[in-house]
Amino acid sequence: MPIHLLPETLIDQIAAGEVVERPASAVKELVENALDAGATRVDVELEEGGTRLIRIRDDGGGITARELPLALSRHATSKIASLEDLEAVATMGFRGEALPSIASVSHFSITSRTADAEHACRIECEGGRLGEVTPAQHPAGTTVEVRDLFFNVPARRRFLKAERTEFGHIEELLRGLALARMDVEFRLSHNGKAVRVWRASATPEEFLRRLGETLGAEFPQRSLYLDEAAAGFRLRGWVGLPTAARSQADQQYFYVNRRLVRDRVVTHAVRQAYADVLFHGRHPAYVLFLGMEPQRVDVNVHPAKSEVRFRDARLVHDFLYRTLHHALAETRAGAIASDPQRIPTPGGTGASAPVAIPGTGGISHPLSGHSAPVPFSGSARQAPLRLHVREQIGAFNALYGTGRSGSVNASANDEPDSEVPPLGYALAQLHGIFILAESAEGLIIVDMHAAHERISYERLKQAQDGEGIRALPLLVPLSLAVSEREANAAESFAAELAKLGFEIDRSGPQSLTVRAIPALLEGVDSRQLALDVLADLIEHGSTRRIQEQRNELLGTMACHASVRANRRLTLPEMNALLRDMEATERSGQCNHGRPTWVQLDKGQLDRLFLRGR
Repeated sequence: MPIHLLPETLIDQIAAGEVVERPASAVKELVENALDAGATRVDVELEEGGTRLIRIRDDGGGITARELPLALSRHATSKIASLEDLEAVATMGFRGEALPSIASVSHFSITSRTADAEHACRIECEGGRLGEVTPAQHPAGTTVEVRDLFFNVPARRRFLKAERTEFGHIEELLRGLALARMDVEFRLSHNGKAVRVWRASATPEEFLRRLGETLGAEFPQRSLYLDEAAAGFRLRGWVGLPTAARSQADQQYFYVNRRLVRDRVVTHAVRQAYADVLFHGRHPAYVLFLGMEPQRVDVNVHPAKSEVRFRDARLVHDFLYRTLHHALAETRAGAIASDPQRIPTPGGTGASAPVAIPGTGGISHPLSGHSAPVPFSGSARQAPLRLHVREQIGAFNALYGTGRSGSVNASANDEPDSEVPPLGYALAQLHGIFILAESAEGLIIVDMHAAHERISYERLKQAQDGEGIRALPLLVPLSLAVSEREANAAESFAAELAKLGFEIDRSGPQSLTVRAIPALLEGVDSRQLALDVLADLIEHGSTRRIQEQRNELLGTMACHASVRANRRLTLPEMNALLRDMEATERSGQCNHGRPTWVQLDKGQLDRLFLRGR
């Protein structure tokens, strides 16, 4: 076949294959156009999952009658005019391909009016064939109708999924846009029935309301808000507590300059920040907004604009990791207990669902004079817990300190709340597993093994960080056959590898010799570890493989060194454990992501016993 020019309609249909994958793709382009036009309200009406009808109404700036035909021409846009504009894109759309692409595979119409126009104008397009501009009635703003999507591309239409599936994709898309633009009201209807309304938000309370409406009422209660800036970046939003991790990555929303993106650099940084506090196979939930100068990010790398390329990818990675790592480190029990919005409760919702409290038969109290029926293991003389707080004075000066009654039943309300530690004072031990403590807010229940495990683990990490990573020379150097790219990386990152405890020399174009490994990791698969570290350095410019391997080993050591179930603790020991929890980073959960404590406030306790009814 000789070389020839393709017909314009076929060119548009090929472009539509890149831009419009399914009805949700068309909705995305049209709603983003509405947002770029300054809309404060966007209505989305669908029929049959968007395959039969997509109608988008907005109250934005509108399009003049003269520009309507131009809006349906390829590469016609009001958003960029030069290369400088393209390198600093601040709008959601900019290519000028969406409208002509969608119009080429549907029965398409657009009706629009500007605020100063006497009347609206309408133009129709049938499968890419443009009609005439005609007068119409319409308020200021724009309405776009897309009927019978892919009617003239039957092969593409056959690949569409069931109506429910296609509608689910659109709903998820609008959920992401509603989180990005909380100042805009979104309305969604399907087959003539109203489905969702996201009302515009202007205050912090309204932001939390929309967050709960979008991701569930639990999300605001089980997340941390952060707002940090450094190196020309600003990161703000909500990160879910480790104890609120999910089985799927279905609540992960990351925005770059308000654009929802999926990026490997971002995903890797977030995963590393959570690595020390999550079960394997669990996924954190988050809604995060990264702001930066538009020149520092390229948004023109994907037809659907779902991916970006950072100019300083390593700097972005390090900023995200450090910010999130620090925020999660502050999930110590004392810091969270002081914020009612972050207090763990049974079930994790903060709701007043009945909680079964065991009878007193399993409670032992060091000063009560009564023995619990639960058998305890170990001898009368037990090894100390080796906590930072001196155990003999851990119970607030042995329970008889200034301002504190000597009675074990003294209420935390006997003194000002400011004098009561966040986790309160220990009252008793339950079933040899849990510590019961009285705080200013109510009852604290602590899993003593999980809490002590986290404390021991963090102390081991601090000790190792203080000593640095010592290299262990290998008696027999290890030869590695690698790619030329990996060999080059070993030379380029020689200083970084040395800091990690590696001594790796290049012995040929595609070969390396490992002469030393991190001493703490003696016995691991040195070959695979070295290759994994090199892969991380090539991909991200940094690696945490050594720390992850080290932490796994220290976690095992901490577990074995922690207090075991059925060990009798004295009241000073219990209080010492509570004080160390308040001072230890990430003490809200153990090394595996399980909560170390929960609280029943006085209101919940009243409801358990129907008080006040």
